[in-house]
Amino acid sequence: MADKPAAPVGSLVTGSEIARIAGVTRAAVSNWRRRYDDFPVPAGGGVHSPLYDLAEVQAWLDKQRKGQEVSLEVQLWQALRGAYGDDMLGGLADVAQLLASATGDAPDTLPADAMRLARSLAESESAGEVVNALAERFTDSVRRAGSDQVTSPRIVRAVRHFAGEVAPNATIFDPACGIGTLLLSIGPGQGPRRCGQESDERSARFAQLRADLTHRADVHVVAGDSLRCDQWAELRADLVVSDPPVGVTDWGREDLLLDSRWELGTPSRAESELAWLQHAYAHTAPGGRVIMVMPASVAYRKAGRRIRAELVRRGILTQIIALPPGVAASHALPVHLWQLRRPRALGDAATSVRMVDLTANDPDGSLDAQTEQVAEVSLIELLDDAVDLTPGRRVAESHRDYAAEYQSLRQELTAQVRLLAELLPTLIAGANASVVDGPTVSVADLARAGLVQYGDPEPVSVSDQLDTDFLQGFLRSSANTRRSTSDSGTFRLDGKGARIPQMDIAEQQRYGAAFRALQEFEELARRVAELSKQASHLAWDGLGNGALAPGE
Repeated sequence: MADKPAAPVGSLVTGSEIARIAGVTRAAVSNWRRRYDDFPVPAGGGVHSPLYDLAEVQAWLDKQRKGQEVSLEVQLWQALRGAYGDDMLGGLADVAQLLASATGDAPDTLPADAMRLARSLAESESAGEVVNALAERFTDSVRRAGSDQVTSPRIVRAVRHFAGEVAPNATIFDPACGIGTLLLSIGPGQGPRRCGQESDERSARFAQLRADLTHRADVHVVAGDSLRCDQWAELRADLVVSDPPVGVTDWGREDLLLDSRWELGTPSRAESELAWLQHAYAHTAPGGRVIMVMPASVAYRKAGRRIRAELVRRGILTQIIALPPGVAASHALPVHLWQLRRPRALGDAATSVRMVDLTANDPDGSLDAQTEQVAEVSLIELLDDAVDLTPGRRVAESHRDYAAEYQSLRQELTAQVRLLAELLPTLIAGANASVVDGPTVSVADLARAGLVQYGDPEPVSVSDQLDTDFLQGFLRSSANTRRSTSDSGTFRLDGKGARIPQMDIAEQQRYGAAFRALQEFEELARRVAELSKQASHLAWDGLGNGALAPGE
């Protein structure tokens, strides 16, 4: 028999766990740390996640009359933390195995104090309630640590909502089931057959024991890498749900290039999410569905364009929901739910994709979309060069008033073009071939005389004897431009070396007015070019999708 690990010198707790013990908020604990000099100093952890000695914390709470009796659940959690450290999943699986044992035998790795506490808890609560409480605490601790190791309760709620009613005789499959949260949460509590696979052996063991201890019938979770070593090769499910790993480049592409699951195209190394999606679809029965959590970037990344196009072209993709930011456990970025359906026969494929944009909603708010948050987009509209499946873009376009927007752009463009012609100054032939061939003065001399200051980006006049528009206009003249261009062809305005003609102030102002008009003309010309581009694109899109038609 292996030696049991030594009991920890002292259990360590986080600030959040102190708040649970004391029955206060985490903000209150942070306030205590600032206000009280005798608050226990961290005994471990990092700057942003300090850990405190539980005994010292309890003594301080008692001294301050802020403490409460530490619950058995907290004591068990702390005993597991002390014994298993970062391997809390192993501790949870060992507790579940202890509670599931008909003979009361415990794993060799489970310390005596944890065994005692787990058995005491199971006497006052059911074994299923104990493991569910531990699973909830683990989910919360991992979420706060910023990891994507577990599926957040908000994701579970969203998948359950969009899965809708699931038949009692359905088969549900999760190929990356983790500790079983999503697999066990979808559909009715009893009835469906549930199958799962998880690459982490500890998670798979805990998921299976969790199902057994909560009296879930017909649940089968196996360990193994689903992409490299599919343990359910013959399974065809009515509903496949999954929150798979993201951003994994070492998912086995080189060994799986000819795998039959890639019926929509072989994913690139950077598109592991599309490998998981096709794996899920390969396990879907005719008429069955897939609901998968996907990063928002999968909807538009260039590397996945061909596979996205096949999903659309074959009528497999039925819906994409952009969930509110904050729904995922480990970050505040929005994530999508992709829904696929395997057609039962020819002619049963989808003819449009329902796009739902909930990104403006509260992450804990309603998941029922308003009319303006939904768009039914035809397949032909999605099959452009980018095959961008971002719901926000498609929803915005579908509720766009093309006629009103085009009319407004056309009116503004007409007015700006008319004004543009008026701004172009009237100019006549000059008396000299080049004004700067006559008497000139350097900007450096003007600066030394106190008439000019070097501004950003151009010099400005600080004297009523020099017009700023006149100064800056001649700085941009061809002669000064040549002087400011290096041998390599790089342009850099050399204000100090530039020269400007010598003229009286009245003549300067005449030139200055012309230069100022040209400046306004150039700015308006850029605006007209931008409006022209907008109007042209709007007209092409509107005519192409039927929102606009040729006038009389």
